[in-house]
Amino acid sequence: MSGWPSVALGDVLVEARSGFACGEVDPAGVPQFRMYNVTRDGAIDYTKLRRVPSEKARLETFELRTGDVLFNATNSPDLVGKTALFVERDEPTVFSNHFLRIRTGDSLDPSFLSRFLQMHFARGTFRGMCRQWVNQATVSRDSVLGLKMPLPPLPEQCRVAAILDHADALRTKRREALTRLDELVQSIFIDMFGGALTRWPVVTVADVAGSDRGSMRTGPFGSQLLHEEFTDSGVAVLGIDNAVGNRFEWGERRYISEDKYEQLCRYTVRPGDVLITIMGTCGRCAVVPEGIPLAINTKHLCCITLDRGKALPEFLHSYFLLHPAAIRYLTQKAKGAIMSGLNMGIIKELPIPLVPIELQRKYVERTAHIESQRRDYRLGLAELDALFASLQSRAFRGEL
Repeated sequence: MSGWPSVALGDVLVEARSGFACGEVDPAGVPQFRMYNVTRDGAIDYTKLRRVPSEKARLETFELRTGDVLFNATNSPDLVGKTALFVERDEPTVFSNHFLRIRTGDSLDPSFLSRFLQMHFARGTFRGMCRQWVNQATVSRDSVLGLKMPLPPLPEQCRVAAILDHADALRTKRREALTRLDELVQSIFIDMFGGALTRWPVVTVADVAGSDRGSMRTGPFGSQLLHEEFTDSGVAVLGIDNAVGNRFEWGERRYISEDKYEQLCRYTVRPGDVLITIMGTCGRCAVVPEGIPLAINTKHLCCITLDRGKALPEFLHSYFLLHPAAIRYLTQKAKGAIMSGLNMGIIKELPIPLVPIELQRKYVERTAHIESQRRDYRLGLAELDALFASLQSRAFRGEL
């Protein structure tokens, strides 16, 4: 660590204070940061701020100021430890009991500390320190204060933080570019099909699925596929992680043997199939790409093989995610279910316009270049993420 001393975090802080809980909402009150207002990447999201009554805010105790480090001490286990650096706003702002407000002493730069805590969050350090409750987990104040950290001279801390800030800004710009491309695709879709339910005959998703039995299917249930039957190689098994980003991705690799596949071959996934998540994170959608190896889907997915003379996979994918009528239908049906979520029956009955196939092809052609750009941007972002992780690790070893 280049001779830098190692100190306990609590030894170089002025304060580590928990916020306060308030169940009351007052539109004219004081903004309060809650766990939803800090993103996984340490950015602050001001769009979901809740306001609490002024008399409950106790500004003298809980007001935030520039340089305060907000450490998310209570959340779901994978989100405990999110950290953001606060910058003062035009109006006073307070914070909830989900956070520790950390104020540094003269020997520790807040930006350096924030970056250090974000590195440990990315590594999963805080998840390993959690106490688990029913729906949430908590890292104790004492555990945070006991964390060991390097303490280079203050000018070096500022230099390291500035390098990481610059690298992170590049990642932010790439994410913003991806968001703009997503918005462009949505704009094209709405422009072409926004009034589709009144312009063309309306059918259901079941009507545009293939005519073969099993063209709409979920994966094997219960004893049909046990966890201990997964293998290290063989036939791939697709799950929520393959569709959760609304595009097909390889996440955790799961396999079954060739013999097991013979029992479950009716669940085979084919290129061009549309996958919709119906358990866990519901309502995500992806199109299976060409060149996929032999695979089946789990019970967490609804898999649709389309009649390509009626509907193209890319059109159904966009309709499911972007069209207001589809979003409204799915939201209403999911809330009305016995357990909040989707099932194959709901998806089968989803109203969909029978748009002429040539117009669907035109949409696919218009967005193909954008999709290519998105793939390139995502690859670039993955490279930037890897570079940033490397920089973080080197920074706190004194190697920058």
